[in-house]
Amino acid sequence: IAAGGYHSCAISTAGGVLCWGTNSEGQIGIGNFSYSQPPVEVAGLSSGVVGISLGYAHSCALLEDGSVSCWGDNEGGQLGDGTTTMSTSPVSVLGLSTRAAAISCGGSHSCVVLETGGMECWGGNLRGEIGDGTQTDRLTPVDVIGLSSGVEDAATGPAHTCALLDTGGIQCWGNNFGGQLGDGSTIDRVSPVSVEGLSSRAVKIISGQHYTCAL
Repeated sequence: IAAGGYHSCAISTAGGVLCWGTNSEGQIGIGNFSYSQPPVEVAGLSSGVVGISLGYAHSCALLEDGSVSCWGDNEGGQLGDGTTTMSTSPVSVLGLSTRAAAISCGGSHSCVVLETGGMECWGGNLRGEIGDGTQTDRLTPVDVIGLSSGVEDAATGPAHTCALLDTGGIQCWGNNFGGQLGDGSTIDRVSPVSVEGLSSRAVKIISGQHYTCAL
């Protein structure tokens, strides 16, 4: 199960996706803008889904073949289909360099961990949350600087992103208003910086509005 800004989704035992809640940007994926209180099936995703993540007003599903489909708001390019056109039903993310193994959606950006251990992101990049060294929105996936291998998991906040490495370390980038990048500053970063002061290996991470936590 996953929760977004004002909508929620779940993967069914059949491998399909069901969503409910606000649908002003098409984020529950039913082909129209009608809100729904009970869960409704996402158009075209009745099976084969192994992961799901929700942003503020968009949603993405990881499929068993390693591809990714997204739907909803696309103002920053967070659907990854090469456009900024919102979609009320799933569209395929274009240009992934290889199969995705995990997915995480932020406020208006999306990221995947690849099977190779690399990381790619796309979408809104006002605070550097894509991690490609710029603040330019990206309509299709781009590599995160310095993370071509060794990434085990990712966590995205509204405008920042963190990667859990196979060493047990964590690197973060993007908005740092509350110090959520953990580098001892409140300076935004457009590429990954290491989280300081972890007393032992991290095994899981999660990001919120202006904070990040590790287990």
